[in-house]
Amino acid sequence: MAQGWTCSKCESDEFETDEITVTGNGLSKLFNVQNRKFTAVTCKRCTYTEFYRGETSTLGNIVDFMGN
Repeated sequence: MAQGWTCSKCESDEFETDEITVTGNGLSKLFNVQNRKFTAVTCKRCTYTEFYRGETSTLGNIVDFMGN
């Protein structure tokens, strides 16, 4: 995904990636189940960040629910 990435603000091609998970709405929010995953790509020069939606697994959602 981020290979060949160029910052749309400063045109740098140096970046860092990170992964975040967040709750959705409804029951997942009520039970604090992190059922949405995103990859963040951050420019090392100007810190502009873009988020890309990722895939979550049912098993990961169950493990997250049991950990609450």
